[in-house]
Amino acid sequence: MYVYDQYDHQMLAERVEQFRDQTDRYLAGKLSDAEFLPLRLQNGLYIQRLAPMLRVAIPYGLLSSRQLRKLALIAREYDKGYGHLTTRQNIQFNWPELAETPDILTHLAEVEMHAIQTSGNCIRNVTTDHYAGVAADEVEDSRPWCEIIRQWSTFHPEFAYLPRKFKIAVCGTPADQAATQVHDIGVYLIRLENGEIAFRILAGGGLGRTPVIGQVIFEHVEKRHLLTALEAIMRVYNREGRRDNKYKARIKILVRETGIDEFREKAHAEWERIKGSTLTLTDAEIERCQAFFVDPDYVRRLNGSATLKEKLHGDADFARWHRRNARAHKQPGYAIVTISLKQTGVAPGDITDRQMEFIADLADKYSFGEARISHKQNIILADVEQRKLHELWRELSTQSLHTAALGLLTDIICCPGGDFCALANAKSIPVAEEIQRYFEDAAELEEIGDLQLNISGCMNACGHHHVGNIGILGVDKKGEEFYQVSIGGSSAREASLGKILGPSFAREEVPGVMRTLVDVYKAERKNGEAFLDTYRRIGHEPFKQAVYAGNH
Repeated sequence: MYVYDQYDHQMLAERVEQFRDQTDRYLAGKLSDAEFLPLRLQNGLYIQRLAPMLRVAIPYGLLSSRQLRKLALIAREYDKGYGHLTTRQNIQFNWPELAETPDILTHLAEVEMHAIQTSGNCIRNVTTDHYAGVAADEVEDSRPWCEIIRQWSTFHPEFAYLPRKFKIAVCGTPADQAATQVHDIGVYLIRLENGEIAFRILAGGGLGRTPVIGQVIFEHVEKRHLLTALEAIMRVYNREGRRDNKYKARIKILVRETGIDEFREKAHAEWERIKGSTLTLTDAEIERCQAFFVDPDYVRRLNGSATLKEKLHGDADFARWHRRNARAHKQPGYAIVTISLKQTGVAPGDITDRQMEFIADLADKYSFGEARISHKQNIILADVEQRKLHELWRELSTQSLHTAALGLLTDIICCPGGDFCALANAKSIPVAEEIQRYFEDAAELEEIGDLQLNISGCMNACGHHHVGNIGILGVDKKGEEFYQVSIGGSSAREASLGKILGPSFAREEVPGVMRTLVDVYKAERKNGEAFLDTYRRIGHEPFKQAVYAGNH
């Protein structure tokens, strides 16, 4: 984990005091709403439907137990006792008092955290695969490269006021848990034929009103040229991206209107101009950032397989949880554990102050004091000894954190929706709960198998509904809340955008629509294939016909 130096600490302290003065002046009537707007956005503060919302940056989703305890304190003392984990590996507090936000930022600075560049038209928090550095099939640890990008992009003078917000994801694993292809820039670590590691860089991806899969701009870039390649893309976008219409200001629109070939030529021409600049990474700089992400002190030649097999054989509930929530680790004798925050009756991604403190204790006890936030709004303990998995599971069960739902229909990705967000057309959280209650039988969920359901309350797509195997979008229909359903999406390596079924549904119809889609899948699947595989084999029409025959 990156550790702040004295300059980082000084910068954050000065930034907090600047914002404290700005907030005091605004509350005293010395700054107008329009004058305060860019100042608060630069510090992650939004005005939502019912209260301000503060979004805290968690670079590449990585948290120490100390930081997690500080977030718990903030939730308890400045909010309503909980926070909300986002699809960009950040955390949001939905109920802070405006006058107290500088105090919250002071608390964050004490543990090397902040809310800088979590909003506004700038380069946002850099994200990556939540299994980075521990996945058994990883090409290379992506976290040092995320840190290099973070340091380059933070307070970048040229990119502080871009045409629109800008999101970068980095992925070093074959499976792609980072939704890399639907980011403004997506970076893949790849292994060349000669064995060297390089980068394949995509641009022009994104969701929202105009969902687009990113396209390759640089087929392979040497490590030392990573920042110059990114800078080249950014310069073209900053110069040519539209500023007259925020709905057409994202890089995906520029790439589409320019044409991928011409955009690629412009990016390469810009790259040639700056390729030998001071942005070129030296071996010393790469090694400096890699030094922050060394392996913890693993117990070598650890063999916990016998103990684990015994527990799996003797406890069916534990075996079900292990099958779903534990994953292979690069280090023999260890496992990667996902703690599900998808308990029925709780908003997906919500986590209480007590749960934060509890997980911080578990991180110290089982995972070298580290936790991670996933894109699917869950928590990861990345380094758990296999022989201690049953003990960990029993502790999780005492706080209802042992849900064995990872990858199943009820492991729903969901934005806050109309319950909080001023932009939402419809509520998201109650729909998620209704679906979870409709599919509450654990045996049936296992029978259905892997199926990603995503819910967004509006076209901004914070719930990534476009890339859900099943996606649900809240829409306004003459002042009433309705829900549009799409199927066939995926954020994995073979990314795809879901196709809309047809006319939208009333809220009470949505669980039944899910039932019909699942029934078609179960009737049509072959050889245990997943929902997405069945959809790609039989196509859209059988699902559409079944749904509208039963609902309209």
